[in-house]
Amino acid sequence: MPTPEEASTSASPAPPVTFKSLGLISPLLEALESLSFKTPTEIQVEALPHALEGRDIIGVAATGSGKTAAFALPILQKLWEEPKGLFACVLAPTRELAYQISQQFESLGSAMGVRCTVIVGGMDMPTQSIALAKRPHVIVATPGRLMDHLEKTKGFNLRSIKYLVLDEADRLLDMDFGPIIDKILKVIPKERTTYLFSATMTTKVAKLQRASLSNPVRVEVSTKYQTVSTLLQYYLLMPLKDKDAFLVYLANTLAQNSIMIFTRTVHDAARLSIILRILGFPAVPLHGQLSQSQRLGALGKFKSGGRKVLVATDVASRGLDIPSVDVVINFDIPTHSKDYIHRVGRTARAGRAGKSITLVTQYDVELIQRIEQVVGKKMDLWPTDDQEIALLKERVNEAGRMAAAELREQALSGNNQGRKRRREGGVRDDQDRDDDVVEAGMPMKRKKGRR
Repeated sequence: MPTPEEASTSASPAPPVTFKSLGLISPLLEALESLSFKTPTEIQVEALPHALEGRDIIGVAATGSGKTAAFALPILQKLWEEPKGLFACVLAPTRELAYQISQQFESLGSAMGVRCTVIVGGMDMPTQSIALAKRPHVIVATPGRLMDHLEKTKGFNLRSIKYLVLDEADRLLDMDFGPIIDKILKVIPKERTTYLFSATMTTKVAKLQRASLSNPVRVEVSTKYQTVSTLLQYYLLMPLKDKDAFLVYLANTLAQNSIMIFTRTVHDAARLSIILRILGFPAVPLHGQLSQSQRLGALGKFKSGGRKVLVATDVASRGLDIPSVDVVINFDIPTHSKDYIHRVGRTARAGRAGKSITLVTQYDVELIQRIEQVVGKKMDLWPTDDQEIALLKERVNEAGRMAAAELREQALSGNNQGRKRRREGGVRDDQDRDDDVVEAGMPMKRKKGRR
């Protein structure tokens, strides 16, 4: 029979899990403390012990769950033990996510002097070749541009890497990068550690898992797609012809908030950002036809609060860490329910409250019902003032005509510049944009799957 002391000891709760108790070394613990990462997230608690043992990992976790640190920390710990040149390669579906992953590697590895290089389209290839020649420890890349360098950059290869990470694998495969990833897998060492992280386990992801991982540990912290409880979800019903006016009404009503507006096409993202700007709202666009410096500039202005409204395509729906978004507006309803969940996941993060408002026309009723069924929630109707919307229509229509004229002028100017570059023997247009997301409404012909 146990003594009272033994009984109280056995009943005491287990000590809380910390980064130190997970086995991380001092330089990483110092970096985590300086970044105010106090407690490991669920995916980190589950994945880090296996990763530090050297196992391949399949991580199934939603965006915003802390998975970048879950794969960066074990790679950095191993790099500390075995310092050498090119050590790890991370594949990401979008340019913005690639830059964000690189920043996190550099922040977490600050005490170790880790060197990262980002290899994405829309940037100068010779400059990237010089960066690769300096032997970074970690390359973060979009697949198409990485393949370009493997094929064309003299002296560059991935034969020495010890780690391969496939981040947002479902998105990589949705965007038809499968054939390029297959090529990359053929030119990297078979003796390596591989981490595959995905928000969903589709049949394509399962097939990639079988092709690229060896006896992996599966870590799953999100079994079902769902929205967080702190998110208030609304819909707004209107005729298709009045959609722009209703959007401007919302922007006016919510003027003190930071707002992300999602559109289905590049054209609408550009058009609506101009309309809002003409009407006095501080809006910036983010889509695949912008240059990389324009995309990063738009994101930086929105993150810093310099611009209150970001009008984006789904290029901004996943992976990006934008700390404070008060409201997400779906100008167009996404055709896939999981895309809706990713979009509205830009707000109500880390326990904060947030709102999402979806514009519903007479043609969208079935789509909104399907989304409600998937998330298991009925949306509430957002209250409107019909008289105020009626007064807005004329001004919005005039701004729409001005925006159309501005876009025509931009297109004409862009075509002239493209012809001039080709005459001068400059970079081809398709090479300039070889890793843009293939988004609806884009007029130029694209190479399938190139990123």
